Amino acid sequence: MKLNLSKPLCFFDLETTGIHVATDRIVEISVLKVFPNGNKESLTLRVNPEMPIPAESTAVHGITNEMVANEPTFKELAPRIYNMIKDSDLAGFNSNRFDIPLLAEELLRAEIDFDLKKALAVDVQTIFHKKEKRTLEAAYKFYCDKTLENAHSAEADTIATYEVLKAQLERYDDLENNVNFLANFSKHKDFADFAGYIAYNDKREEVFSFGKHKGKRVMDILQSEPGYFGWLLNADFPLYTKKVLTRIRLEQLNTKA
Repeated sequence: MKLNLSKPLCFFDLETTGIHVATDRIVEISVLKVFPNGNKESLTLRVNPEMPIPAESTAVHGITNEMVANEPTFKELAPRIYNMIKDSDLAGFNSNRFDIPLLAEELLRAEIDFDLKKALAVDVQTIFHKKEKRTLEAAYKFYCDKTLENAHSAEADTIATYEVLKAQLERYDDLENNVNFLANFSKHKDFADFAGYIAYNDKREEVFSFGKHKGKRVMDILQSEPGYFGWLLNADFPLYTKKVLTRIRLEQLNTKA
């Protein structure tokens, strides 16, 4: 089945030093760019994370410190990656919760102000879980009747995710071959910052989704407790979350001016 696309859709997968969005780093990225006419372009890069790779992470993806010691840093690779994805929507497996937030962090650290909110995001894992509730390997076997060789290799996982989405569209009549529909179907909840610290209320106003101010409007708290804003910026929150908070604060100040 050919995907019905109005603009390119980039399937991507990350292998990383760990699972903490704010502090861990990418060690491998693979992107499969699918164009509306069906053409494809692919890119797989190893990355020097500039920090040790924990043994437990190497046990998952097989990438060691020695294997990336002479590879470029993400900052060096960022322009190339950005140029590939900047005009595209995004798709991945568990990408809304992990891959997209971490990619946003790496791009911001590389001083590329890429607003990921301008891209639709299709999370193939969420579609799978809503329909069958299993892992990528099981999804690949279930939908494609293939065994996923080299699981946790970014390239193998990326290609498998692309094939699984096409098979899901063929299997489920209620899934529309439309990225807008798939993005809405595959998201868990609508957040302003991807990492899930800032949500929206029923009036589409940003509210905190954690801590003592959970459920309260961000603009109200930033106004009444300016010290809380300073604490958030200095605490161990993702850079993209801090970017959203700064935007809200600047909009607030500009309204006053």
